[in-house]
Amino acid sequence: MDPAPYIDIYCERTTGAFWAEPINALTNLAFIIAALVVWPAAWRRRERSLLELTVIALVGVIGVGSFLFHTLATPLSAALDVIPIWLFFFLYILLLFVRVADGKTFDIIGYMIATIMGFALVVYLVGLISRGGDAPLNGSLQYAPALIAMAVASVIAVWRDHPVWRYFAGATAIFIMSLTFRSLDQSTCMATAGIGTHFLWHILNATVLGLLLMGAVRELPPKN
Repeated sequence: MDPAPYIDIYCERTTGAFWAEPINALTNLAFIIAALVVWPAAWRRRERSLLELTVIALVGVIGVGSFLFHTLATPLSAALDVIPIWLFFFLYILLLFVRVADGKTFDIIGYMIATIMGFALVVYLVGLISRGGDAPLNGSLQYAPALIAMAVASVIAVWRDHPVWRYFAGATAIFIMSLTFRSLDQSTCMATAGIGTHFLWHILNATVLGLLLMGAVRELPPKN
């Protein structure tokens, strides 16, 4: 008998068993690999940044949290899946603001307030769109703030001719593909023999986070 209750929102899951989503679960290794690839570049610095190392470590935590959700499929594991993602989102933006604002506290606080307000606005709009029915695009609209932030950062970097634009632009393009596969998971279930496309969200998202991390480490080092 299946354990109850369990969350069933992806194509691959058909029961409440621990390994009901083997592909979705195991592809979370991509996040851990991304963190391990970037970590040495930040660790080798003479002056290490605790914030930078924390953001890198969070990518590995995202993989663990997502693995727990795709195996346990409980409300608690769902929280462990989502919280590290948004914590990464805000801490990565804070890292960028610290590097770009040259550590000026007033500027950093102002940028973060503007970011939180913009995020709240997008969440509110998504809530209005989703009200009274199933979440559109399989719930992928919740990541609209991240996509907008990445696109804006790419435009600003290109405008300033900063070399980090290649990382930001590449991450943005891949994130669009990633969101597409996440959105199509249920609708392509039969065509993919019950596997779905959510596992591609994991692999591509790990690539996105790896690019964002490497861009910050290589092109936006801490100022002495």
